[in-house]
Amino acid sequence: MRFFHHLLGLALAGATCAVSIPAVAQDARMVPMAAPAEPGAIALNTGGVAGSTAPEAWFSQYGVAMTRNVSSATLTPFLPDPAKATGAAVIVAPGGGFLMLSMENEGWRVAKAFAARGIAAFVLKYRLKPTPGPMPQFEQAVTEMFASAGRPDSRLKPEDAVAGLSNQIADARAAFALVRSRAAQWHVDPTRIGMIGFSAGAMTTMAVALSAPDTKPAFIAPIYGSMEAVKVPADAPPMFAVLASDDPLFAHKGFGLIDSWQQADRPVEFHLYEHGGHGFGLGKAGTTSTGWFEAMMRWLDTNGLLAKR
Repeated sequence: MRFFHHLLGLALAGATCAVSIPAVAQDARMVPMAAPAEPGAIALNTGGVAGSTAPEAWFSQYGVAMTRNVSSATLTPFLPDPAKATGAAVIVAPGGGFLMLSMENEGWRVAKAFAARGIAAFVLKYRLKPTPGPMPQFEQAVTEMFASAGRPDSRLKPEDAVAGLSNQIADARAAFALVRSRAAQWHVDPTRIGMIGFSAGAMTTMAVALSAPDTKPAFIAPIYGSMEAVKVPADAPPMFAVLASDDPLFAHKGFGLIDSWQQADRPVEFHLYEHGGHGFGLGKAGTTSTGWFEAMMRWLDTNGLLAKR
């Protein structure tokens, strides 16, 4: 459990680093906000969170909407125009250190970008660790967690975190099952459903790939997640990974994850950008990190995942 708490601290920095938004909106304060409408959100009915007492709460940070104390998982579809639909689909897992979710920057915006390219996208609002209800206490908890994040001597193996991510894995399993059960309705090919995650969402994505083979993702895309080596399953899905070389958490610990996929002779593509930091979503303005999404589209296309069937 101690290790898992440290994992939370590492991933949490994704919620406290600058995101790709105009400079005028760079406001690190956590400002409470009314819960936004989530049209089409579908309850996954995977249960609650032990010890959770505070209700789900929304706030704005760096000008984007975030939520915490999620105790009931949901999946929100972002479907492409049927005329453009490729049949491919992706489950999107936002980051936030398992204490919060960057729903706007790493969820809705990303899903809309996929849908615009003919890929059905589904934002997974997965269950989180309980946090104090009052905002001042929550901010203090975040500060304390962030203080130990990104230490040079810290080591983080996604496969070691699996036991601590049972709720998130269960939520992802339910998400895959739901999309496949409605594949005809949503014009989705059940064999071409992948998963992408950011920071803590990248860790969730890796945990699913390593420990939930029943989900059978067609591809995975960990975006600025841990680069620690893992034991790769024989049938591991193709992987598209992204990291910035100035990421304060994961850029200076080697690229064991990429090596693991190569040594297992599984398909992998890795993009290391010079600048971008951590938490850049679709890309940090003024850096080449803005190119990762288009690169992923080319990768999906060349692997036959976007061909209409």
